[in-house]
Amino acid sequence: MTNGNLLAALPATRPPAEVFEVLVERAGWKVERMVSWGHVTAPGEWFDQTTDEFVALLSGAARLQVEGEPAPRELAPGDWVFLPAHVRHRVEWTDEGIPTVWLAIHAVP
Repeated sequence: MTNGNLLAALPATRPPAEVFEVLVERAGWKVERMVSWGHVTAPGEWFDQTTDEFVALLSGAARLQVEGEPAPRELAPGDWVFLPAHVRHRVEWTDEGIPTVWLAIHAVP
């Protein structure tokens, strides 16, 4: 058995890249904490994942662009999105003043 706090041990200063931490992984699924601090998806790039993803924003703020939608989704603490496999998406903006903490659950569809 393991446990922790999703908002503990955050970087004290902005890291050069997003931080990805796998918290639990089993056959067919994993739970991951991601920390963004002004980080965005590179211009012209899209995430096109082979797994379903449930993502919740725990702190900070972000804008998530889903391909085919007219504008990015504004995300605040408590907001979540379910992204089925192969729904292309990208992070357009994250708060530069504080860490944006995400909780993601990836599952094989």
